[in-house]
Amino acid sequence: MKAPLFPLSSHILPGGRMALRIFEPRYVRMIKQSCSENKPFAICMLNSAGDSANNSHIFGVGTLCNVIDFDVLDDGLLGVTVEGIECVEVSNIESEKDGLRIGELSIIKKWDCDLSEYELNPIDDRLREIFDMYPEVSALYDKTHFDDPIWIINRWLELLPVGAEQKQHFLLQGDCKKVLNYLSQLIE
Repeated sequence: MKAPLFPLSSHILPGGRMALRIFEPRYVRMIKQSCSENKPFAICMLNSAGDSANNSHIFGVGTLCNVIDFDVLDDGLLGVTVEGIECVEVSNIESEKDGLRIGELSIIKKWDCDLSEYELNPIDDRLREIFDMYPEVSALYDKTHFDDPIWIINRWLELLPVGAEQKQHFLLQGDCKKVLNYLSQLIE
């Protein structure tokens, strides 16, 4: 499938939500098209070592997203809340006349993740603390899924100040236990 790409320095993963402020005409067009046609777009992390002339400034793993809410903000900009659906591999990026990038997307297989509550501790407890301490994070979610290991790991990968290259590496792993081990070491 082909879809528009929205490159950002931050990332969203499946089950995650993110508030965006849209001001560039190409992205306003992307949001309008996504809403009117009920089609997702992909948020992709920026590669600071890449070159925008050949689109290597966009990492190869992104997340397909749907718009779940929008509003005009006090400053007149378009405020959009998106939700991540699934991870995708991005290839064959082309630029349209206004600079909007369109990529070919293929769904990345979901992680195998059979973890016990014991294995999730303390990262599940620390994530609950973050949601309690930062109302702007918890306000994005109608419902939390602290009983879902993949949901917990994805929220940590979104929140942690880990380099984009490292996040890309983790997203291509077939087993969430490697990511869980890394997160556990950081959080403890």
